[in-house]
Amino acid sequence: MRPALLPLVAALAASAQPPVPHAGYVYPAGGRQGETLEITLGGQNLINANNAYITGDGVTVSVVEYRRPMTFNEANTLRDEMQALNKKRTEKPGSLTPEERARLEEIRQKLLRFIPRPQNPSIAENVALRVEIASNAAPGARELRVATPAGTTNPVVFIVGTLPEAVRPAAEPWSAPGLVVRPAAQRALKLSTSPTPPVDLTLPVVANGQIMPGAVDRYRFQAAKGQHIVIQAAVRQLVPYISDAVPGWFQAALTLRDPSGREIAQADHYRFHPDPVIECDIPAGGTYTVEIHDSIYRGREDFVYRLTVGEVPFLTSIYPLGTRGGAKGAVQVRGWNLPVTKLNPVTKGKSGIELLSVSGSNALPFAVDDLPEATEKEGNNQRQSAQKVKLPVIVNGRIDRAGDTDWFRFDGRANEEIVADVMARRLDSPMDSVLRVFDKAGKQLAINDDFDDSGSPLQTHHADSHINYKLPANGTYYVEIADAQHQGGPEYGYRLRISHPRPDYELRVTPASLTARSGGSVPVTVYAIRRDGFAGEIALKLKDAPAGFGIAGGIIPAGQNSVRVTLAAPVGRLESPHRVAIEGRATVQGREVRRTAEAAEDMMQAFYYHHLVPAGDLLVRVLGPQPPVPWKPFPEKTAVRLAVGGETQIQVPVPARRMIEQVQFSLNDPPEGITVEKVVPGRDGVAVTLRADAKVKPGLKGNLILEAYVERQVNAKQVQRRKQPLGTLPAVPFEVVAR
Repeated sequence: MRPALLPLVAALAASAQPPVPHAGYVYPAGGRQGETLEITLGGQNLINANNAYITGDGVTVSVVEYRRPMTFNEANTLRDEMQALNKKRTEKPGSLTPEERARLEEIRQKLLRFIPRPQNPSIAENVALRVEIASNAAPGARELRVATPAGTTNPVVFIVGTLPEAVRPAAEPWSAPGLVVRPAAQRALKLSTSPTPPVDLTLPVVANGQIMPGAVDRYRFQAAKGQHIVIQAAVRQLVPYISDAVPGWFQAALTLRDPSGREIAQADHYRFHPDPVIECDIPAGGTYTVEIHDSIYRGREDFVYRLTVGEVPFLTSIYPLGTRGGAKGAVQVRGWNLPVTKLNPVTKGKSGIELLSVSGSNALPFAVDDLPEATEKEGNNQRQSAQKVKLPVIVNGRIDRAGDTDWFRFDGRANEEIVADVMARRLDSPMDSVLRVFDKAGKQLAINDDFDDSGSPLQTHHADSHINYKLPANGTYYVEIADAQHQGGPEYGYRLRISHPRPDYELRVTPASLTARSGGSVPVTVYAIRRDGFAGEIALKLKDAPAGFGIAGGIIPAGQNSVRVTLAAPVGRLESPHRVAIEGRATVQGREVRRTAEAAEDMMQAFYYHHLVPAGDLLVRVLGPQPPVPWKPFPEKTAVRLAVGGETQIQVPVPARRMIEQVQFSLNDPPEGITVEKVVPGRDGVAVTLRADAKVKPGLKGNLILEAYVERQVNAKQVQRRKQPLGTLPAVPFEVVAR
């Protein structure tokens, strides 16, 4: 090895990091105000976890210990020790000391829990955390992250509650199917699936548990005749999506049994929500049992639930589903155990979604907009009696009964572009809308049933409707709205917008947790959710960022829905995470529109589907030392032009001249068909040849993320070579052109 490279290799060894840590679940997933409790966070790459962060005031979290899985070597050592103790006990009965007998039992218990190959490596490790909740901590969902020297986990949900809590012991992991399982492990599996006696509860209460394969958790409680008991399972709100489980989440099922064991209520969903709810008037006093299990008896450690049982308030619907910003008016509320029938919400006046609840009940979304509003008037269930509206307008209406339809008419002009958009399912209404547009003669011009909205990531059945249509002539036009399933009722509310297009956009940024080296760069992805035909370019800047942070490649090209950029970190160590916000600026209909990107996690559902699930703040930790090479932004002011089927050479300056002959480059998750062909050292830097194959479409724009590395021999006796990272370069803008 050349002497000049010795300091470099030392720097590389310090900078090389294990994989980014991942959090899969936390158990229990909540606690009561004023409590101190120990919880377990399960995940992967959690070694040496040293800190934890939670959003909001009134809650503190600290790391108790990292509990890593036992290795094969450790298990074999324990077996040898156990065999020696058993041999001594067999050869000389009664010869074991009390300490040796205790040690034998300790070893037996450890080996029972040893899993040679975990079924789910992504949740095989865990960290014990201590959570202290102040008595005045605001109730609701928090985001919890754990930090290691390698990075920070994605956030997981932790609920601060107001009711007493019951917690079952944490579940033991399972081994992978299809493997030869030793007798000790078989006994462990048998223990995890054998029926356990019901847990006695005093209402109201929140019961915490984990469901393992084949398991049914049972709870008993005393109830008096006439009590209006609500049983609600919180499952998907804790772990929204599971990447390797079909349908992509824990599908809980509830059963309520009377004192004789007879089933009196059952639920495996609530309306279109996967999480079930049971509402029951107790027919007679006595001991009742509620059961919870997976609908097809699956299970594993991240099948976590919180089961609320008692005469608790539950909100089933509100009407109207929204209002104009700054307007005043009563909102009708319906549900169970509610102390009121109306609310008078004070909106913030800013367009968006707010949440309404009653006396600590579940919360329902409430839309705020700036367009004029109207209320649907009954008697409009035929075209001939359609309710006249003036555009633009948002109509608050209801499909009052099964088979009901609502009709509206408006005057339009030739070539006028009209948007009809329904918000119902996105506002927690069970309505599955269908929209139709007709001309004056009754001819159907347009129809839409379901419209996918990527801005609603927790919806897996998009049931709202959207029509964008250019009117063919001057005259009167009609819009009909109905429920596609011919259902209806007081809870089937909707908000129907009829207006000209309102081009706009929203932004999401992933991942929500970043760890950068001092003075280095890390890649992030920014997504644009475009509304009403907006297709323009969006410029990205950091908003009120701490000194030293920067962004490279900050343009979402016109017509594209995402871009990968790099975030530059300041020099110095910032162990505590900093909130960083990315702001988009775009010209929409002649005016500048600014939108702040919402942090999100790209969650996979059932091996295939992806959803951008909101995650609150974008948090960045900056760790030292500095990268081995302080890479500077790419010097070109314009995008690199990549010809389809051709090669393009770019010059990358290498600040450390001693490394020019050793440095190599690779692309981090490039567009399909764009590759690094060769790397040639030069006098002041490196010539990197990029190739765009014939499959790449002209007009594609974005950024290329180049990662620098050197290869070094693992040791003197091995031929194998290992890549050692030198850091990520600031994003390189590119454009694909025809050859």
